[in-house]
Amino acid sequence: MNSDEIDIYKELKKYFGFSQFKGLQERVISSIIAGHNTFVIMPTGGGKSLCYQLPALIKEGTAIVVSPLIALMKNQVDAIRSLSSENGVAHVLNSSLTKTEITQVKKDITSGLTKLLYVAPESLTKEEYVTFLKSVPISFVAIDEAHCISEWGHDFRPEYRNLRHIIRQLGDVPIIGLTATATPKVQEDILKNLDMTNANTFKASFNRPNLFYEVRPKTKNVEADIIRFIKQNKGKSGIIYCLSRKKVEAIADVLKVNGISAVPYHAGLDAKTRARHQDMFLMEDVEVVVATIAFGMGIDKPDVRFVIHHDIPKSLESYYQETGRAGRDGGEGHCIAYYSYKDVEKLEKFMSGKPVAEQEIGFALLQEVVAYAETSMSRRKFLLHYFGEDFDSEIGEGADMDDNVRNPKSKVEAKEQVIQLLKVVRDTKHLYKSKEVIFTLIGKINAVIKAHKTDTQSFFGSGETFDERYWMALIRQVLVEGLLSKDIETYGILKITEKGLDYLDNPQSFMMSEDHEYSEAEDDAIVTAAKSSGTADEALMGMLRELRKKVAKKLGVPPFVVFQDPSLEDMALKYPVTLDELGNVHGVGEGKAKKYGKDFIELINRYVEENDITRPDDLVVKSTGANSVNKLYIIQNIDRKLPLDDIAASKGLTMDALLKEMEQIVYSGTKLNIKYWVDEMLDDEQQEEIHDYFMESESDGIEDALKEFDGDYDIDELRLMRIKFISEVAN
Repeated sequence: MNSDEIDIYKELKKYFGFSQFKGLQERVISSIIAGHNTFVIMPTGGGKSLCYQLPALIKEGTAIVVSPLIALMKNQVDAIRSLSSENGVAHVLNSSLTKTEITQVKKDITSGLTKLLYVAPESLTKEEYVTFLKSVPISFVAIDEAHCISEWGHDFRPEYRNLRHIIRQLGDVPIIGLTATATPKVQEDILKNLDMTNANTFKASFNRPNLFYEVRPKTKNVEADIIRFIKQNKGKSGIIYCLSRKKVEAIADVLKVNGISAVPYHAGLDAKTRARHQDMFLMEDVEVVVATIAFGMGIDKPDVRFVIHHDIPKSLESYYQETGRAGRDGGEGHCIAYYSYKDVEKLEKFMSGKPVAEQEIGFALLQEVVAYAETSMSRRKFLLHYFGEDFDSEIGEGADMDDNVRNPKSKVEAKEQVIQLLKVVRDTKHLYKSKEVIFTLIGKINAVIKAHKTDTQSFFGSGETFDERYWMALIRQVLVEGLLSKDIETYGILKITEKGLDYLDNPQSFMMSEDHEYSEAEDDAIVTAAKSSGTADEALMGMLRELRKKVAKKLGVPPFVVFQDPSLEDMALKYPVTLDELGNVHGVGEGKAKKYGKDFIELINRYVEENDITRPDDLVVKSTGANSVNKLYIIQNIDRKLPLDDIAASKGLTMDALLKEMEQIVYSGTKLNIKYWVDEMLDDEQQEEIHDYFMESESDGIEDALKEFDGDYDIDELRLMRIKFISEVAN
């Protein structure tokens, strides 16, 4: 062991308290200390940041760390400051600093105190900063999240493109690029752009053997499925990713209503709320965070036990990075993605407004996600192949950790079809992407095929005995086996490889399994199954009506005040036997269940026992009402006595929609005190007249009330009075 090595072990112990390096760390650090350009590809959780933090603390001068994420910079600066008695050992330089703070940062760098300076790429373009940095000794420049340089990365940032030009101005300083996800194409792009093709490259394996990968069809019951999964994993921490802020809020609300502690996290929340929600998750005050991809960049929670993708992500890099937040401690990590081709079409629509080149890239990345979701081969092998890594799906570490391997589809011999496929790719002179290759095989004409006159060739239509799906599945498997390659530069044109040419000379058995088909039919089947059994128990319904009458009489209120008909029907369908379960019933909130529920669940309990009824064990998902995000907002602002038209306008609702929301709120047992608003419209006498009508009426229907008052009051006045009445009398 040379003195250098003894040194880095000593320094590692001194600063970080570790006596051992992890994986490639030691080799990377030696390369940086020796002043070489260095490129590191290391999956999240592999100890990437230590690779530049330790050399920065050891070497003379200040290391510049370029990072796109302000939250992450702050976390790292805090972490490094905790290792040193001097606060100035690490600083952030970005747009959030005041003049005084900037002066302090410059002073600490000049005096040699600062070892690490974190900067956003935008800050580096500022003339004054560059001039200042040219005047002080720089040990090296580390570029974190280096995939942001490449348009082929999943997170391209144009400002990263200028970095090389700026670093040149600082003199001849070594560069270290680091990324947690990069396909071979992106790796090449990074090295070219940073002008460091001579770099020492270190690539760790992308295999996370402790993660279990699973793709489920996204049916209409997706929320019930998610809730069921979380309840089976009670007490474990998890993250649910959604593509839109609106969806994040809605799912977080559904989880809360169903007794799961969850918080939302997205860029639309203010920084304080985001930080609070992140802390609650870290401190285990909540089990689940529902988030857009804005979440988790700065999070390092080792024991996240599941990551659920409610919506399919835009690229496999994103998917890999997000699933990689599970099981960082090496313990179990369950990754579930819900897939429906409708979501993919939605994403394609979003892309249609972008420049053509960007659309092409986005589309190509998205097709890889589709391939991953639909494939029936080992998901791990597929994923690792995407990142340029070979995996033995028989004996590789974690080989049985995915749904396809555990429930394999039967395989069929496809040697002849592989030969046909390879010949078509070869004989069409590497002009086509998968779609055109398949069209050629099945004999379908489009503009591209016509232009190249492929439809006149003898092999056109040679594979028409198989359908499009079959050929797509075969292409995916042949790509993973390396007989074909996909040329990324040209947006996915297929080319035959050396291995493919060998196969044509010496064909062998090729066992293929057909792709999964996640069709809408599957969707409907599930729903209809639920519906077909969904008729209320008529005998029980009669008994519940009787009981409602009795309870109403005792309390001196009309029966509809206790529970409305749809609620009784739902009880006769779901047989709730606890107050909790009753709270799940349509139009019954917690308050209502507590107030009127006792007699009802006793009756249902008795009925279930006497008639030996098997209750549906299917989870009943409580709905949060039509758009629960609005619900809380409405309740809070009525409490503040805000004009109803202002409340409606601020949520973009019509008055009719607002009243619907309010009706849902009061009918499920929550009070809404709207006297302040009704007083503006109706005097006491009028209010009393309508109140008495509802008190004595058999029905709470507005049509009946309109007939009764024969034009004295309009619909909105009657609806508002009904809300006031239910709120006062029923709740």
